[in-house]
Amino acid sequence: MNRKVDLPLTKDVAASLNVGDTVYLSGSMYVFRDAGHKRLFASIEAGNPDLDYAGETIYFMGPCPALKGQILGSCGPTTSCRMDKYTPYMFDTGLAAQIGKGKRDKASIEAIARNKGVYFAAIGGAGAIYSKCVTSVEVIAYEDLGTEAIRRITVKDFPVIVAIDSQGRDIYAQ
Repeated sequence: MNRKVDLPLTKDVAASLNVGDTVYLSGSMYVFRDAGHKRLFASIEAGNPDLDYAGETIYFMGPCPALKGQILGSCGPTTSCRMDKYTPYMFDTGLAAQIGKGKRDKASIEAIARNKGVYFAAIGGAGAIYSKCVTSVEVIAYEDLGTEAIRRITVKDFPVIVAIDSQGRDIYAQ
């Protein structure tokens, strides 16, 4: 089933998505990966979080520099399992969805289902196509991390597949 979905993702919309659905996302999301997660969690552990991600979607990606005429360079997904150690905590504290590529560990799948969230798979190797969906970008935190800084991007018709739905059904297990 093909669906158009506006971000931020609501619990009702998340509940209506099924594993295998193709979804075209429009709206804003956060973008960061390994180094951004590590630093964010240091700020959380210190009791002064640098980002409120409740109700948000996080895309695991570090963009290439923009070429002339581009808003953002190639922006394909990174492997999600590297963020699995942060995933249960993030969903348990309000995260709505994640976007990346590849399988997730059992604790992450359970946290996604427990919190009625969604994990979307983006297509590896399609970074040039994804960059055409980006309508704006802003660095939010950790600019010194370069491509691993936390950014907020706005997208239009950003294609993803529901890889883990709010019931915990996992496309990689099927």
